[in-house]
Amino acid sequence: TRQGKKGTNQDAMVAWENFNGRSDTVFCGVFDGHGPHGHLVARKVRDTLPLKLCDLIYCDYGESPTSNSDGSVLEESLSPYPDAEDKSSTFTAQKEEHLEFFDSMKESFRKAFRVMDKELKLHRNIDSICSGTTAVTLIKQGQDLIVGNLGDSRAVLGTRDQNGHLVAHQLTVDLKPDHPSKYLSLSSLN
Repeated sequence: TRQGKKGTNQDAMVAWENFNGRSDTVFCGVFDGHGPHGHLVARKVRDTLPLKLCDLIYCDYGESPTSNSDGSVLEESLSPYPDAEDKSSTFTAQKEEHLEFFDSMKESFRKAFRVMDKELKLHRNIDSICSGTTAVTLIKQGQDLIVGNLGDSRAVLGTRDQNGHLVAHQLTVDLKPDHPSKYLSLSSLN
């Protein structure tokens, strides 16, 4: 039974390709429920949070700065050699646009988590006072990876070094109630 007893699994996960209508974008989330109704909370967040996030991203930002109006990916025009003034200004403009995009995504994540929390408190069949869920979510868009984390679940990225050995990179910081930074943690990898 899934009563939140020690040893029972209360996890939920989701992977959504073509997130926000973009072929180069994927949303993934893992939700670890806890408490008597943790399994219900984790499932509710799994089923609802991605939709809220998708709506907020579109409302907050609309088209991504890395896409054309038809949704196709813009060609990279950055040069590693900023010797020409026009290339340097192009690089600066694209960097500023990228930072604006990340700030918008960060705010969309925060809003989605807040809205989800309010919705859970109003849900009659879920006791969100004694039950809850952690959340590790990410959006991979092109080469960008944006991670949103709430709670003590952890995201780790595996890469290979020059010798082909697997190397783990911790992407999130465990957020616990007694930790001074217990609120949503967001990071971006580029």
